[in-house]
Amino acid sequence: MKLVFDIYKLYLMKQLKIFIELTRLNKPIGYMLLFWPCSWGLALAYDFDQNINLFILYLILFLLGSILMRSAGCIFNDIVDRDFDKKVERTKNRPLASGQISVNRSLIYVCLLCLSAFAILMQFNLFTIYLGMFSMIFAFSYPFMKRVTYWPQLFLGLTFNWGIIMAYTAVNGDISINVILLYLSAIFWTLGYDTIYGAQDIKDDEIIGVKSTSIKFKKNIKIFVSANYFITLIMLMYIFYNKIGINFATLALCLFFLSLVFQIKKFDKSKPHSCLVAFKTNNFSGLVLFISILLNSISI
Repeated sequence: MKLVFDIYKLYLMKQLKIFIELTRLNKPIGYMLLFWPCSWGLALAYDFDQNINLFILYLILFLLGSILMRSAGCIFNDIVDRDFDKKVERTKNRPLASGQISVNRSLIYVCLLCLSAFAILMQFNLFTIYLGMFSMIFAFSYPFMKRVTYWPQLFLGLTFNWGIIMAYTAVNGDISINVILLYLSAIFWTLGYDTIYGAQDIKDDEIIGVKSTSIKFKKNIKIFVSANYFITLIMLMYIFYNKIGINFATLALCLFFLSLVFQIKKFDKSKPHSCLVAFKTNNFSGLVLFISILLNSISI
């Protein structure tokens, strides 16, 4: 009996390891880049004369939703890309590409994760629920974009930053010009950081026929990333314009800008590891921008 239990335990541990690799839960940068825009939308919308506990609750709910939806998105992406992934050095050992798990079981995981995310979505107002349902179109269309356009990073920006709008409406129930500008600025931020990320796979992607901004602008990739980050900063400065001065919010915004400068200087398309290091810096960038918007909101 003990032998049977030990074998079953080993089987469960193996399946858990596969699930973690499939959902990239061991790589939190993915779901944090989905969460930080949500936190920005909350910080922009929240009136801190209200109960701070509600703000914290919403942060937790959006974090959980980001983890669940990022996990579902990773699995669906791997289902769609499994034949491509086999031909790319960085992705050839992913569970679906290497045959460690079936497509059918993976689809079951996607459904369970989406249902769990929907249960969280139901905690918000009706407008936010509608926006969340609409985002599913973006989420499940994105994996196909690299087949038809050199701008899949733009589509990722539309998808990954939708949480800004949702978080803002969860608090205010409507949309303002500032939240639209914040959403647009985040799209350019994503265009920049995902171009850096895609630079890791330029050679493999060109061979298998996958498109990306990394390939389209490979001869001037640093200029392209710099231009996107510059547009991001200009839009953020416009949102902050009435509070620009020597204060903690502005200092945090400057720190955000310096983190982008570091990425541009750090990454080298001929050195994949440098691209990954620069890309991961955006977790820090997201945090300091959250602090900056939060401080700016408090000081209004």
